[in-house]
Amino acid sequence: MSAESASPATEKAPRYRVAVRTLCDFTARQGDLDHRFTPAPTAQEGIAGHARIAARRGEGYVTELPLSGRYGGVQVSGRADGYDAAANCLEEIKTHRGNLERMADNQRALHWAQVKVYGALFCMERGVSDIRLALVYLDVASGRETRFEQRLAATTLAVFFDDQCHRFLAWAESEARHREQRDRLLAGLAFPHASFRPGQRELAESTFKAMATGRCLLAQAPTGIGKTLGTLFPLLAAMPRHGIDRAMFLTMKTPGRRLALDALATLTAGSGREPSLRVLELVARDKACEFPGTACHGEACPLARGFYDRLPAARQAAVERGWLDREALREVAREQHVCPYYLGQELARWCDVVVGDVNHWFDANALLHGLANANAWRVGLLVDEAHNLVERARGMYSAELDQRQLALVRRSAPAALKRPLARLARQWQEVVKDAGLGEAGAPGRPAYRILEALPGGMLAALQGLVSAITDYLAEHAEGASQALQTLLFEALAFTRLAESFADHSLCDLKREGRGRAVLGLRNLVPADFLAPRFQRAHGGVLFSATLAPGHYHRDLLGLPADTVWRDVDSPFAAAQLEVRIRADISTRLRDRHASLEPICTEMASQYVRRPGNYLAFFSSFAYLEDALAQLRERYPAIPVWHQRRGMPEAERDAFLSRFVPGGEGIGFAVLGGAFAEGIDLPGTRLIGAFIATQGLPPFDSFNEALKARLQARFGQGDDYAYRIPGLIKVVQAAGRVIRGPEDSGVVVLMDDRFARREVRTRLPAWWQLD
Repeated sequence: MSAESASPATEKAPRYRVAVRTLCDFTARQGDLDHRFTPAPTAQEGIAGHARIAARRGEGYVTELPLSGRYGGVQVSGRADGYDAAANCLEEIKTHRGNLERMADNQRALHWAQVKVYGALFCMERGVSDIRLALVYLDVASGRETRFEQRLAATTLAVFFDDQCHRFLAWAESEARHREQRDRLLAGLAFPHASFRPGQRELAESTFKAMATGRCLLAQAPTGIGKTLGTLFPLLAAMPRHGIDRAMFLTMKTPGRRLALDALATLTAGSGREPSLRVLELVARDKACEFPGTACHGEACPLARGFYDRLPAARQAAVERGWLDREALREVAREQHVCPYYLGQELARWCDVVVGDVNHWFDANALLHGLANANAWRVGLLVDEAHNLVERARGMYSAELDQRQLALVRRSAPAALKRPLARLARQWQEVVKDAGLGEAGAPGRPAYRILEALPGGMLAALQGLVSAITDYLAEHAEGASQALQTLLFEALAFTRLAESFADHSLCDLKREGRGRAVLGLRNLVPADFLAPRFQRAHGGVLFSATLAPGHYHRDLLGLPADTVWRDVDSPFAAAQLEVRIRADISTRLRDRHASLEPICTEMASQYVRRPGNYLAFFSSFAYLEDALAQLRERYPAIPVWHQRRGMPEAERDAFLSRFVPGGEGIGFAVLGGAFAEGIDLPGTRLIGAFIATQGLPPFDSFNEALKARLQARFGQGDDYAYRIPGLIKVVQAAGRVIRGPEDSGVVVLMDDRFARREVRTRLPAWWQLD
């Protein structure tokens, strides 16, 4: 079918609509994957570049020319950058920096495909027999144009257009058939067990209702009820009924991904060999890379060489496979000889359920959020262990500049960068001097200072350095040192966040040794950044065993005003867990030495009363080490092992391996660390926990500034900065003890503040306090 004959006025409405860019991105890329760092213009520079070209063309030049055409059931539309009627020339304008020869071949192929499709649409609309096509590259630094031009007949362009649309249409029809099969499967989805666990049905019903009404849900649900399955099942069931395009299960840590994949496997077991539900696990690039240390381009990596030529076959093989966890995706990538990481990035467009880290939706440049916007998806979000999202999001929207990195670059900087580097170094010294930080840690000089405003002179110097490095790397990319690129990335992150600096963040300066200071932009209230992400989702469920009070997470995460709060009843009985408060012990900093004797006596007495495996949590490594030394000295018969600073994964595994069924001893750990949440030690692997801290953040300048900001914003300074985050850590640590209906154990809270009414009322309702 030709493009011209595909669009009679009487033809019914098209089944598929696609933008020119999306069409060409799918059909026209060729050659190598190439992710060498090449400085690219910003969006603002791109807009300015297009305006500059238009200003050069004269009065008869038309910009943003809308064009549209049909091929069978596909409607293709877009806006051509420019049309010069006098020359009968259609232009596609691309901005760049530096040597144009460095542009990847796959990019050039994509650009030519776009201008050819626009040419075909133009000829269809205007009925012309031929047209001149121009690909115009503008160097934003120099203002120089590089122009490539060809005259093509309408018939030639129609053949090209038909070929692109034919390939896209075949895929689109295959996707439509998959969607019908998927929705039939999900419409008949049954819960995979004979009955729900206690509390699990309530969670599932609340999740389904949230997806049905397009709202957000904060669900506090205890450990052991099957939260993963209790949220995935209703979301999948809601997808065909409420037109949800994609489900995204977002986790804080790798074990959460495995739990989600196991639940999905259980839900889809017995659905037949047809891959009616496509499931993708997104993995970090360093974990997926087959050739660590190799650059991502065809000259260095064999899996990048010819990547786009092999991508169509790899994509087809992957969707036929359907189940694409880390190992399955790796197998497909090996069979097709492509990069597994970038194959996964491509398949995020085509899979029904994506399991990955929270950064894939909430980060500033998140892949899944970008795809949802580009494709207008209706997305159902599930966020596991959501009590961690406040701190994770603060990290996503914070940035640091390290004076040591600047000094490292200056030692070997090329001549072209010496002046902007020197200017930035002078500004660093001015900022340190104005803040009163002693260069060598002089007595009486503060080591930390919160700045009242962004240092304007330093920002200007930083922006100048970014431009200088960017222009330099555009011409000397191969010679760029890792230190120079690191400095550029840090500077870019800092300047971009500085553009949106407001009362949700603060700027601080801290000294970390002689000649080294760190300037920070630190987010305090992630709500301002996350609110649009929740608004973009059709529905979202954030769940955890520790989400109380709901207003804390609603305020700090920017959840919609109509967000529903649900506190699911615990399936555990108070008789399963003995909770004791030692109100005669103070773990405040001034009392810590005096607290060691009663803490060790309490632990030893409980251990003698009921030998078994225990965890003991402390506020810091120093406190932990003091208590450990005293217990060893006074009670040498009790087996002990302890967490160390910076434990590698093998040592963490060895620590947990000591908790064997029927074992005996006490493991010492830091509250809020690797062993305070996210670990599962059921039965007699763990029968008790001692918590010798309230988990309060340190009382320092930063947290006091955080408290003041949260007080001004929400009227909840102390609670939001100190008490609630501390109690979340305490309850998470205590939650390691009871993991199932057959478990029993003890939790000893060792601090007099646990006896206060305002604290006791925030502890889990099913706990029976002595």
